[in-house]
Amino acid sequence: MCDEISCGYTPSDKPLPEVTDGQRRNFIKGLAALPLATVLAYPDLARAAGHNATTAVSIKTPSGGTAMGVLAMPEKTPAPAVLLIHEWWGLNDQIKSVAAEFAKQGYIALAVDMYGGEYATDRDGAKKLMSSLDEQAGTEQLVTLIDWLKNHEKGTGKVGTVGWCFGGGWSLNASIATPVDATVIYYGRCNKTPEQLASLNSPVLGHFGTLDKNINAEMVGGFEKSMAAAGKTDLTVHWYEADHAFANPTGARYDEADAALSWERTLAFYKKHLM
Repeated sequence: MCDEISCGYTPSDKPLPEVTDGQRRNFIKGLAALPLATVLAYPDLARAAGHNATTAVSIKTPSGGTAMGVLAMPEKTPAPAVLLIHEWWGLNDQIKSVAAEFAKQGYIALAVDMYGGEYATDRDGAKKLMSSLDEQAGTEQLVTLIDWLKNHEKGTGKVGTVGWCFGGGWSLNASIATPVDATVIYYGRCNKTPEQLASLNSPVLGHFGTLDKNINAEMVGGFEKSMAAAGKTDLTVHWYEADHAFANPTGARYDEADAALSWERTLAFYKKHLM
């Protein structure tokens, strides 16, 4: 079941990449590489990717709170950084494995944990976690981690944000709250006024599904108008013949072709603005 935030954990009815037992064993042992879509399609592979390539990060915020997440480092540094913001489920193995993939692509990748170690596997649990998040505290977490990435000893100082569903909206919020170099939104809420967008300094890339009933053409069109009214001209919006959460292989609305295309576009966008 889907709502305006995200989709439930209903398995996709679309074909997913197949993995042999040998490929699985070699991947878990770190002896082989697999495409991101294949890794995300299998819980054990996603778990292995996230566990093997990430380390925990915990940083104090100015108000005395804690900003948490997991960090994946690239082979070569100095490198630009990407802050990943999870769906309403929380920081699960799927998002950790995407962080690991960003590191393979040459980025310092930090996946934030906005729920302080908790995550959900059903819609009610996710809704409860999301509703318990204080907006001011959430913003402070993201700003703290972005500042940390800007000053990372192995970084270049450049930072991009990316988020999915719940995290897509927060990717935009974070970029409004503090300067970044690139912002990516995957079907996240973007209903902002020109006044709210005044402090946004980064180029923005948005991925949206034409079948999405909530993050729809009306909302995105309003966002485009607000960006123009605020004088923010560096906005690229891509539409896909897909529904909400089309890039999540664990959900019923996953679309493999559109997920792959949006990923390629995201990498190209980051290469242009971060590398």
